[in-house]
Amino acid sequence: MLFYCSIHARMPQGEMRKPLLGGAAEPDVPACDLKSPAVGILGTGDFSRSLAHRLLACGLRVIVGSRSPDRNADRFPAGVEVSTQRDAAAQAHVLFVALFPDHYSSLAALKGELAGKVLVDVSNGTTLNRSRPSNAEELAALFPESSVVKGFNVLSAWALLNGPRDGSRQVLICSDDFQAKNRVALLARSMGFVPVDMGCLSSARDIENAPLYLFPSWGSPFLCAVCLFFSFYIYNFFRGVLLPYVIKGHNVFYKLPVEMVNETLPLVSLVMLALVYLPGLLAAGLQLLRGTKYQTFPMWLDRWLCMRKQLGLLSFFCAAMHALYSLCLPMRSSARYKLLNAAFKQVKLGQESSWMEQDVWRMELYLSFGIVALGVLSLLAVTSLPSVGNSLNWREFSFVQSGLGYAALSISTLHTLTFGWNRAFDPGQYEFYLPPTFVLAVLLPCIVLLGRLALALPCLSLRLARIRRGWETRLHQVHFRLPDEDMSTV
Repeated sequence: MLFYCSIHARMPQGEMRKPLLGGAAEPDVPACDLKSPAVGILGTGDFSRSLAHRLLACGLRVIVGSRSPDRNADRFPAGVEVSTQRDAAAQAHVLFVALFPDHYSSLAALKGELAGKVLVDVSNGTTLNRSRPSNAEELAALFPESSVVKGFNVLSAWALLNGPRDGSRQVLICSDDFQAKNRVALLARSMGFVPVDMGCLSSARDIENAPLYLFPSWGSPFLCAVCLFFSFYIYNFFRGVLLPYVIKGHNVFYKLPVEMVNETLPLVSLVMLALVYLPGLLAAGLQLLRGTKYQTFPMWLDRWLCMRKQLGLLSFFCAAMHALYSLCLPMRSSARYKLLNAAFKQVKLGQESSWMEQDVWRMELYLSFGIVALGVLSLLAVTSLPSVGNSLNWREFSFVQSGLGYAALSISTLHTLTFGWNRAFDPGQYEFYLPPTFVLAVLLPCIVLLGRLALALPCLSLRLARIRRGWETRLHQVHFRLPDEDMSTV
């Protein structure tokens, strides 16, 4: 929930672009004179300097508390007062504590000056905090007479210095003091950021852990892509390189860096794209089986549904890499040598033309399907960007991600089937009794497409549409009746 200075206040259109607080107060918003007293900052590090720049640009009076004000005065822009920590604590009502948590105890002598003041804790931990109290809670324990607010820790010094031009504008804020939280939220909005209320100060641990996560939603999809890649790559290596060398003595290890990678990437892309739409089919099947939409999905399915965007983007990445590798195939020395050897054999045999109509059509269709599939995947990847997706209404977004998504999966499957052509039924392709990799990769996409066709049948689609509108089978409907002794009084 976005916090302004009042829960019911609405920010006018374009208000976020205003860097200063000079505008008139909104209706139902308490007047907060942030210019007097000053906004204080305790600390003189990089974050403190960037914060001072930003506050000064908003037209606020800024006073920085330092243990060595004479030495640090030149590090701040003109207009920022650099004084002792005691002076800053005495003059400012809102103070940003820009110190390392280990140094919080050095402020113990300022308890009297900090009593009744709003302390904004901007610190972050160095490791994920799963059990111990948060830095903000420790600060609140040291200064029980002050109102501690956790916030601004998710912003970098660069974002503060240059303003919220790129990336997320959100500032996560939490506190046990409602008025102090509103005051800091108004201050964040005046700086051009969007305050997000995270509740009580007990949420500070989650806010402090937020900058420490490294792509938390990408871990499982990335691991899935890596496992698929190495599985197909090892299978290709075993079937196409190692066994021919051991059994027949053919040395084709030169294929490892480029050709085998190029053979593996489209397989990973196709399977990953099928994994994007398989959980939706499973969820629809569960709803049809249960006859209601009000029962929660299993945890594994719920997590799978939440990672579909990441799976789709990784599928697009593998497809794009496959296209680049394919463009580079004719540049290899091995390709030129093979072409020269084939031309020499043709001359030696006296053949004027080696044209094969079936192979020509297969390659033309194969390339055409691949280009179209990559184009549709590119469109899906672009619409997954928040700046593009937010400009679409729900029907448009659903059409792109679902309708065009299944079209991309269908065209990609046709691309693979055209590559295989009739070779899937050729016993010679099952060398060493191992099927070609395209046969393995196309199984899951075909299952997904057949499942989608099954759900398109009227008997299933109409029932599923009714369930998703709230209809339930009698097994799940609950009827409430008054006790028999009360019916007589009705």
